[in-house]
Amino acid sequence: MSSGHGPRVSRGGRVGRAPRRLTCEDRGVSAPQPVPQPDPRLADSVFLRAARGEAVPHTPVWYMRQAGRSLPEYLRVREGIGMLESCMDADLVTEITLQPVRRYGVDAAVFFSDIVLPLKAVGVDLDIKPGIGPVVANPVRTLADVAAIPDLTPEHVPFITEAVRRLAGELGGTPLLGFAGAPFTVASYLVEGGPSKEHARTKAMMFGAPDVWAALMEKIAGIAAAFLEVQVRAGASAVQLFDSWAGALTPADYATHVQPHSARVLAAVGELGVPRIHFGVGTSNLLGLMGDAGADIVGVDWRTPLADAIGRVGGRGVQGNLDPTLVFAPTEVLLARAAEVIEAGRAAPGHIFNLGHGVIPSTDPGQLERLTEFVQTYALD
Repeated sequence: MSSGHGPRVSRGGRVGRAPRRLTCEDRGVSAPQPVPQPDPRLADSVFLRAARGEAVPHTPVWYMRQAGRSLPEYLRVREGIGMLESCMDADLVTEITLQPVRRYGVDAAVFFSDIVLPLKAVGVDLDIKPGIGPVVANPVRTLADVAAIPDLTPEHVPFITEAVRRLAGELGGTPLLGFAGAPFTVASYLVEGGPSKEHARTKAMMFGAPDVWAALMEKIAGIAAAFLEVQVRAGASAVQLFDSWAGALTPADYATHVQPHSARVLAAVGELGVPRIHFGVGTSNLLGLMGDAGADIVGVDWRTPLADAIGRVGGRGVQGNLDPTLVFAPTEVLLARAAEVIEAGRAAPGHIFNLGHGVIPSTDPGQLERLTEFVQTYALD
């Protein structure tokens, strides 16, 4: 149940090469602002305590894509407004981020954004097409294409700073989770020009034009690190690096061509002293490598039993991993399966309950309300 902190209401293998540390010059930041002093109530946050591997009174819970998707109040405020336009409006970002905290009383808020937003902010010609996803007008093919992408600075995203500062004040003792897309997934959109099941052009560049690939991944790693840094310096208490498409890779290819770049992002954020979650979809065979990239918590999708995942992540905490479709099952089935996840999570140094991927848009919010209450009242002693 609610701990009383923040605006809760009653419910109705190894790195392929050593990562190069990102400097302020790399990120286009000449004089970074200090990270603000956190709200003192955050010291009691079960989410942050679990992320640090400390004892908690209950398993903390939040949901990927909880900010929006299935909530009627989200659909109302987004009506007639494009996704990227919504993500660049500080008022909307603040309201949408707070909505699931008000409704569910979850243990963390996740910043409402999109993985391609930083690219849009620096001037890449792209849009999110309903029913399709991100579509890039001029896909990246050459070193010149990479060089044409500007580095991200705080001046590109003033609406992010404004929204995070507001949220940190509104949330009080409920932590705000910053969010960014991982280099491989963002690179895939840039190279393919949109969503892809095969990632054929992406892999063709990775294997056939390694100089272009390395330059692109370096560019995106810098943008992702800068985007997360803006969020943390404005008041985010933790971050998640989201790699939607990394499951398309073999462990060897991931370790050589991808992991070092994700490691750069996570290392840069690690210097700011906040917990780091690294999540990918279909990444059962990559969990150890994703942890080694620098994660404090490794997110696990629903395909991998949590007990198996705990043995693969090298003594790190885990996040997950209830099948998102179980919210459509009878409530007693949903809660019984949630109990299995909680029990499995006891074996990890820290466990954050979540779905094994994002909330499905047709989810009944009432089911998530019941699931949240169940997780937060499930006895761990």
